Amino acid sequence: QVQLVESGGGLVQAGGSLRLSCAASGRTFSSYSMGWFRQAPGKEREVVAAISRRGSSTYYADSVKGRFTISRDNAKNTVYLQMNSLKPEDTAVYYCAAGVNPAAVKTRTTQYDYWGQGTQVTVSS
Repeated sequence: QVQLVESGGGLVQAGGSLRLSCAASGRTFSSYSMGWFRQAPGKEREVVAAISRRGSSTYYADSVKGRFTISRDNAKNTVYLQMNSLKPEDTAVYYCAAGVNPAAVKTRTTQYDYWGQGTQVTVSS
């Protein structure tokens, strides 16, 4: 069982930056691949970025490539999402997720087993 707690969301102007953190409980954090998803009102939850268990492989949605960076610190049981050059269309609730599926990088919600409660990111124009 893994519990995930996101933090770092908030209100920011377009062009600004935020850093999301997701702290995981338990001693087996390094055995999970991790992902960040987001869900805007009236839209489906979509993958933003994903990272393999050791951090050697990453994935980014086309909409955030070059602006967002996912990273993890297995010693601190934490995964991060650095978000730069934010746009109003980035406004959503952001969720972190942990998955035990052997695939190195997972991009579908069904591949993840544990989810955080979400943190709101609002980008004003």
